[in-house]
Amino acid sequence: MPDLLFVSTRKGLFTLERAAGSQPWRIAQVDFLGDPLSMFLRNPRDGARYAALNLGHFGAKLRRSDDEGRTWTEVAVPTFPAESTLPAHPMFPPESLRGRVRPAAMSEFWALEPGGASEPGVLWAGTIPGGLFRSDDRGASWSLVDALWNLPERDQWFGGGKDDPGIHSVCVDPRDPRHLAIAVSCGGVWHTFDGGATWSPRTRGMRAAYMPPELQSEPSAQDPHRMVQCAAAPDVYWLQHHNGIFKTENAGERWEELTDVPPSTFGFAVAVHPRDPQTAWFVPGVKDECRLPVDARFVVTRTRDGGRTFESLTRGLPSGPAYDLVYRHALDVDSSGERLAVGSTTGGLWTTDDGGETWTPLEARLPPVYAVRFG
Repeated sequence: MPDLLFVSTRKGLFTLERAAGSQPWRIAQVDFLGDPLSMFLRNPRDGARYAALNLGHFGAKLRRSDDEGRTWTEVAVPTFPAESTLPAHPMFPPESLRGRVRPAAMSEFWALEPGGASEPGVLWAGTIPGGLFRSDDRGASWSLVDALWNLPERDQWFGGGKDDPGIHSVCVDPRDPRHLAIAVSCGGVWHTFDGGATWSPRTRGMRAAYMPPELQSEPSAQDPHRMVQCAAAPDVYWLQHHNGIFKTENAGERWEELTDVPPSTFGFAVAVHPRDPQTAWFVPGVKDECRLPVDARFVVTRTRDGGRTFESLTRGLPSGPAYDLVYRHALDVDSSGERLAVGSTTGGLWTTDDGGETWTPLEARLPPVYAVRFG
């Protein structure tokens, strides 16, 4: 079985493969050429492939393949109940709009994850606007998780990277599929231990530097850019926040902010080693107002001691001025913990087989990369 890497881009899904353990990667297949893909999933439970398309005027679409991508079938897309509403203005409404609402409508998939090992047909979808949906039949139908949607605090959520708040990270505890953790931009981190019937915020230790001082610790004011969970140590989560890097070792009961992180703590992507919870990777940028690599040097940073120290990994990455930005889902690590892939907004794609010590660029130049996932 060859190694597989799936790259979701602004203009199609690119499936890369190579003979196990060898270089280079090659483009083996292109699907949905010309169409934007916001998310992709290869379900490890049954091998099914899911491609989430964002077709503008035609809306969000979901396709499934049960034959390794040879054919694709359209399946259902989550829909909000008719009575579901959002604020009339997605962020800080003026007085003239305060209290007014508009219908909630599915904009795009921002997360797509399988259920637990004991739930072969279950899928979870995080959407924009900030809804969490569950499918028990491999995407044939979806149901909104009402308890999360009806939280009073949801009215305080607001758009970060998008006009409306969105759920971009869904972590299913490998020990218990009823325990889920989600991250909302902007709306904080929420946990359920009963399959979604009840929810509680877990943001203690985070701070939102962009808010007034009295609101900086508010759970719903937090803007996590991406959250990942260590498979072998599921109580350990790493989080790239809008204004910093945070880690928890007790399933979010308390977060620790890591401040001594050269060249920057700003970024969008994070990946954690599947077996070593002390090892994580990030792709730094300057800051919110300048979403570019620091000093025009494109680097990946890594910690191997739980965040006490960080190193910049550059071998094989662009050596000259580079202005690549990496989106939240465009950094991934495979089950070995040694192979990683990172894709950029300018169509660059780099892979490594040694934990980031040496990177190899894909010779082809791709459209802007939205997400990468190993198969």
